[in-house]
Amino acid sequence: MNEYNRTILDLLLTIYEKIMLTEEEALLKGHFSDLSKAEMHTLASIGPYEQRTMGETAARLSITTGTLTVAVDRLVKKKYVKRERATNDRRIVLLSLTREGKIAYRMFWKFHTLLVDGMVKGLNDGEREQLLSALSLIDRYITDQYYKYNAREMQTETAEGQDTAKKLSRRTQKTQIKMKQTREKTAREDKVKEAVQNEQAGNQ
Repeated sequence: MNEYNRTILDLLLTIYEKIMLTEEEALLKGHFSDLSKAEMHTLASIGPYEQRTMGETAARLSITTGTLTVAVDRLVKKKYVKRERATNDRRIVLLSLTREGKIAYRMFWKFHTLLVDGMVKGLNDGEREQLLSALSLIDRYITDQYYKYNAREMQTETAEGQDTAKKLSRRTQKTQIKMKQTREKTAREDKVKEAVQNEQAGNQ
């Protein structure tokens, strides 16, 4: 491994560890200290507004339904998650958040919103677009590697996971287009201002 690649690896591992530690500290010192990081991520994957099947939730977390079942059992016991059978098919298990679960989700979302706001605060539009593009490429590669090494175990959930990845990719593309449009609009406005200023200077 060359020096550049080693530096990238060190940065990725360090950033991941620091985010995990920051999450843990925020949980321990907050109202939801009875929740682990993994449990909070499970709440976030279920989401506050709709019911999700076990398969959908497991795919969003990139884990098996067996692993998810253990986590859901704990969250149901702690009264953060409701689990019920679908009315049209009793074989399907639906998950949703309780009132307390929704409050925990909002706190978790606010924490990450403030975290990302701080990260990109000093970046201009071009730097933000470059960061988004680079992170998207990294995410796509890591996702491909994950499904490659877990193909057998995740066989039944791969389609749902890929669908989620496609949705995230489309969202990223929309964000990049919007940022480009904003830059173009700003450039046009600057040209108009410059033309007006030049005209005023000529009249004087």
